[in-house]
Amino acid sequence: MNLSDLTITGNIATGAGAVAAALQARAVEWDLALTVTPEALSLLLWEGELRLTREGERARLTITAPERRLVQVIRGALAEWLEPLGVQVDWPGARDEGALAPGLALMRLVEVVPQGEDFLRVTLEGPEAARFAQGGWHFRLLVPPQGRVPHWPRLNDQGRAIWPEGADALHRAVYTLVGQEGDRLWFDMVRHVGSPSCDWAARAMPGAEVAIIGPGGGTCPEAAVIWAFGDATALPALRRMQAEAKGTLRLWTSAAGVPDAQAAPDLLAALTEALPGLPPGTHVWFAGHEAEARAARALLAGAGLAKRDFTAVAYWS
Repeated sequence: MNLSDLTITGNIATGAGAVAAALQARAVEWDLALTVTPEALSLLLWEGELRLTREGERARLTITAPERRLVQVIRGALAEWLEPLGVQVDWPGARDEGALAPGLALMRLVEVVPQGEDFLRVTLEGPEAARFAQGGWHFRLLVPPQGRVPHWPRLNDQGRAIWPEGADALHRAVYTLVGQEGDRLWFDMVRHVGSPSCDWAARAMPGAEVAIIGPGGGTCPEAAVIWAFGDATALPALRRMQAEAKGTLRLWTSAAGVPDAQAAPDLLAALTEALPGLPPGTHVWFAGHEAEARAARALLAGAGLAKRDFTAVAYWS
């Protein structure tokens, strides 16, 4: 396998039926597009395709994606799904064992600057910065424990990323890209006590190495009308939505000082109150505490919205 290619092919010697069943179960769980014929199964995910072609209990697996990183991501996900089955894929010519996890970029800290009372703006620099301004809005900041030499996740022989554990485990907080230019990108983090990310930002010196992985997560919904609900942690995403929404956008937020937003100290209460007046074709977007996001998801599904018509995500816990 040459990782500069956008299509890779591997083989399994036995267990094709179990693999096919596992892929179909994942398609149902994640609501993925799935095509099944007696000879083959095709799964669409992350802008790519995973195709299984059966030959009895043997099978050929083909991954196709528009960029190398996505090929690696799909291969790693497949390895994770097959591990409980005891099935391994033979990827002829694979030479990526020991490589950094797909989407991981090593960066250097440029500066940390306060943004009002509630946020810190963090600027990072690295040759892959431009990649994070394409695709999803979000990425994970990988912060090593204080006083430890960083150990970054690397691929095993099946293409699965192996993450450091125990004393070397990384903190993996999700952030929204605010801006990017040249080799630099920047993002805002909410200041709060006990946050490993905030502690790192307070102590790290310019030039300190850190890693980010992505991009991923959502983008601005493609809908004629968007209703967005978010707390302070969602402000960077809400501001991007204000800049990128092509249709009508209504905002509710528990944070102060957001132009054109309706104050909502209790986001769930605001969502509950607003739902009876939801116009047809509206996409509802909700982000905040994990428990609130879970409750919002149940509320929206219970109101009869299809999965494609709402987003409810946890930005903190």
